[in-house]
This record gives sequence, structure tokens and C-alpha cells, in this order.
Amino acid sequence: MIRVTKIRIPALPTEKPRRLYVYLPKDYGRTDTRYPVLYMFDGHNVFYDSHATYGKSWGMKEYLDRAKLPLILVAVECNPEGFRRLFEYSPWDFCAPKPIGAVEGLGRVTMDWFTTVLKPEIDRTYRTLPDREHTLIAGSSMGGLMSIYAITAYNHVFSRAAALSPSLWVSPSKMKELIRTAPIAPGTRIYLDMGTDEIFKRRFALSGIFETAKALSKAGADVAAAVIPGAKHREADWEKRIPVFMRYLF
Repeated sequence: MIRVTKIRIPALPTEKPRRLYVYLPKDYGRTDTRYPVLYMFDGHNVFYDSHATYGKSWGMKEYLDRAKLPLILVAVECNPEGFRRLFEYSPWDFCAPKPIGAVEGLGRVTMDWFTTVLKPEIDRTYRTLPDREHTLIAGSSMGGLMSIYAITAYNHVFSRAAALSPSLWVSPSKMKELIRTAPIAPGTRIYLDMGTDEIFKRRFALSGIFETAKALSKAGADVAAAVIPGAKHREADWEKRIPVFMRYLF
């Protein structure tokens, strides 16, 4: 079952309301079980092809139904206006190629809302396991960058993260410094990957994955990093990796 509601985030204003998706296991209404919660970025791309930006979703509902994982999945749509997604999904200011230009990094505002507004509301409304051990986060591209940011800067909230094709080209020096100084608790588990056919600067992207994995491991996290032959930067390819990263996280 997926519940879809329209919400507004006052700290991240947009004229258009955004969708909040909550996936509940099939037996949710028949038991008193409490469940872990996986939070995901780019919620409009997670479940429905008809909602997805490019007409293809991750197909997470089909996977979760098939795998019968005892899990609640909460996915939040990004800002649907212009290039505002980049603002909300970047922890730091940076300059993007034209026509975007200067980007104000609102990632901390985004994660403050996730952790102090959204998560408490989900924990009040649903039968969750609200502790850190049972709270996970995942995303791709800029959402992958945010997943790494969340598991480091908000490690007291999240114990596990998956970052598929993360946009590590955004302020790499600041990411390195964050990982170096972040208090990462024992048992933190992180999955990272990148496809070989994703972007033009392939060598930089692939080396960035392993450099980031090494830094996270040195900081105390358990890390799995993978390069996926032939994979492109798109939902159809991320969908194929769902069983891989979900098995690792769980």
C-alpha cells in the first residue's frame, strides 16, 4: 500500500505543493508490528512511472512486495520548480554550468526538515522503530550526494545509507572535510556505486567513488563500493541495483 499526500515545506518554499509517499507493508493493517523506515529523495521517481520525471520509476513497490521486507518507505518529492532541486539537494554553495549558474546550498535546511519535522511526524503517525539503528536513507545523483551528507552530518539519526551515482563533483573538498571530521558511530553501513557509462568525465567519477569509500571506511563506517559495467545515469539502471544495496543495508 502506498499513501500519497500533498505537503508544503515552509523552510523550502515553492508555489507548488509536493508529494509525500509512504509505502506500508502488506500486513501493516493486520499486525501490531513496528517497522524500520527507509527515507528516499526524489520521491516522485521512486514508485510510479506516471509520476517520474522521465517516465520511468525505480519500481520500489514491486521490489518490496516481492521481497516481503518488513519496512516502511518514506519518499519526498523534490522541489518541482526549475533548478531548485539542485539548491535543496546540495549541502554547499557551488557554481553549476550555464544556464544554472550560482547554486545556494540548502542541504542543511533540507536535512533539518527531514530530521526535526518529517521523521517525528512519521514516527507519530505510523508504527515505526524510531531509533537510529532502524532509520535509513537512500538516493541517487544529487540525492546520492545528500545520502552521504545525511549519514555523516546526521549520523546520530541514520545508521545506514545508499548513494547510487552520487554527484561527488559538487564541492569535493568540503565533502572530504565533512567525512574527516564527522563523528561516525560504529556499525554505520554505507553503499556507494557508479555506472561506467554515466558521464563524460568517467575517470574522475569512478575514482571519486573509491576515494569517498576509503575516506568513509577510515572514518569508521562499513562501506561497500561498486562500479557497474555499462550502467547509465537513469532510474532503469538504479532499479537493477535495488536488490544489491537493499541486501547490503539489511
